Amino acid sequence: MTEAAISIRALAKTYKGGKRALDGVTFDVPRGQIFGLLGPNGAGKSTLINILSGMVMKTSGTASIWGFDIDERPRNAKASIGIVPQEILFDPFFTPYETLELFAGLYGVPKAQRKSMELLRAVHLEDKANAYSRTLSGGMKRRLLVAKAMVHSPPVLVLDEPTAGVDIELRQQLWAYVRELNAQGVTVVLTTHYLEEAEELCDRIAIINHGRLIANEPTRDLVNKAQEKLVQVTVDRDLDAPPAAPCFEKIVLKGERVLEITYSKAKVNAGEVLAAVSGAGLGIVDVSTKEADLEDVFLSLTRAA
Repeated sequence: MTEAAISIRALAKTYKGGKRALDGVTFDVPRGQIFGLLGPNGAGKSTLINILSGMVMKTSGTASIWGFDIDERPRNAKASIGIVPQEILFDPFFTPYETLELFAGLYGVPKAQRKSMELLRAVHLEDKANAYSRTLSGGMKRRLLVAKAMVHSPPVLVLDEPTAGVDIELRQQLWAYVRELNAQGVTVVLTTHYLEEAEELCDRIAIINHGRLIANEPTRDLVNKAQEKLVQVTVDRDLDAPPAAPCFEKIVLKGERVLEITYSKAKVNAGEVLAAVSGAGLGIVDVSTKEADLEDVFLSLTRAA
């Protein structure tokens, strides 16, 4: 199916007091992808997610989930999405199994079709099925939230900062499960402040800043936008100060023999940079380069905006 999993058109939200959280945002989340929604704190990401979930009323624009307009067919839209919020929210006196059974019932899932134990196994909580939820660790609670969002088998899963405060091992387990869900056809929307995570996981990334969409491209295309590159050059003698050259955007002396040179790939190439080092009368002993990553692009775009 070619229709978008989530389609947003000219979406705007102005809170009481005049705070404009979203300013005419338009983009589609393609079906079957892991889609990154990034932006600085206060950029409007949570407002957008809360509009999709029905927790916040939009000021103007349209949004649809799995082809269902959130205003015209709200029940169908809500049934098509599962949301894992930033905040850890559930009744501490319910067990994980009871929590999943309760929410499956609220979504109208017949008892014979519920898969509470299957979900607990998938998020490695099977052994905690009958423990009080308040006794779970922070990482376990986050995984329970993921299972809770999947009780009605929605085709779209939204993860809002799902790995905040989770240790490395649990984070890897969570991502393994997310990849598994995606392989089964679930469209995943991810917000995270761990940019290396987004770069590794996401097929496509949109960036919001000050309520406006400033980028929406395949991840690799976005990373390739970085214009600054860094080369580290070890020279054959001790230096008191780094040499200067017009092709260097910035040069820093790291130790007595290591130069860290930043240059713009739009203006020069690595060969010209190394030639400038040689032209300063220095012999080159070793060279290493640092490729641009999503963090470079993110900082460049948000600062410009």
